[in-house]
Amino acid sequence: MTWIVVRARSNVKVEHSIRETMDYLNLTRVNHAVIIPENAQYKGMLQKAKDYITWGNADVGLVEKMITERGRLMGDKPITDEYVNENTDFASIKEFAAAIVAGDATVKDLPEMKRVFRLHPPVGPKGWGGLKRSFVVGGALGARGDEISALVERMI
Repeated sequence: MTWIVVRARSNVKVEHSIRETMDYLNLTRVNHAVIIPENAQYKGMLQKAKDYITWGNADVGLVEKMITERGRLMGDKPITDEYVNENTDFASIKEFAAAIVAGDATVKDLPEMKRVFRLHPPVGPKGWGGLKRSFVVGGALGARGDEISALVERMI
């Protein structure tokens, strides 16, 4: 399994250890997203920074869309099926996305790909939905499960 993690709040008045944790996750700015594998180390990092980020389970269609539309190579070049075919064992972005979600590959497996996806702020009347409350009480922070897809769709 794989998680999609999105940063929702800024660094203002954040404890130093939480700021470091978000840096380790490559979440240096608001509206940045990363795709990380599901393991105990990352789960601890997510719990530490839960008041500043939101995360949920990745699905193949969403990861493919993120890589196609918001993924960038060094030099701010877009990622294409040809580049993925030439530089990995996968024939297309769709196959690469499926391998990422299954846990057989990571974003690091594509050379020169930036690990951070720069997203737009959420579109729609709800926006983030409250940056100081947990998702379970109607806010934007913490674990979302499969509901991360709706948020990221509005941000792409």
